[in-house]
Amino acid sequence: MLELSILGFLYETPLHGYQLRKHITALTGHVRPVGESTLYPAIKRLEKAGLLVREVQPGPAAAPRQVLTLTPAGRDELRRRLAEAEGPDITDENRWFTLLAFLRFLDDSAAQAAVLRRRLAFLEEPASFFYAGEHPLRAEDLDDRFRQGILTIARATSQAELAWLRTTLTDLERA
Repeated sequence: MLELSILGFLYETPLHGYQLRKHITALTGHVRPVGESTLYPAIKRLEKAGLLVREVQPGPAAAPRQVLTLTPAGRDELRRRLAEAEGPDITDENRWFTLLAFLRFLDDSAAQAAVLRRRLAFLEEPASFFYAGEHPLRAEDLDDRFRQGILTIARATSQAELAWLRTTLTDLERA
């Protein structure tokens, strides 16, 4: 998801590393803080793959900055990763939110809808954080008020997301 974030933010505008790190931290930092030791190797991998380029530009005060710009291949790669998202990219909430932050860059509304349908199918499957054997438990099935809280909050979040997904899919299918 770090590489997807890098590609997504650079799709919008060229950025230097510090700005890019701030943007990524704002999106995912509360869950997965991004350190320089993680960010810069990812940038180098993407640069080596020809997906972005660095350009030295004068800094506003003193030192020059290396500004990162997405290449046409990088733009294509972002759109490919968005269109082909599945598995943990769809089921893991934090990865899903990262993907969703950049889904607008997938120009084809049918392709956007296909990604949303995969998320919708995942959310419509019966699931829980707690089970009795293979049977998912609901908040009403539990005596533990804290586990009830987890399931009550998760249900409300899921219901809101399901409503948004259905409305958005209807809008995309009309387009």
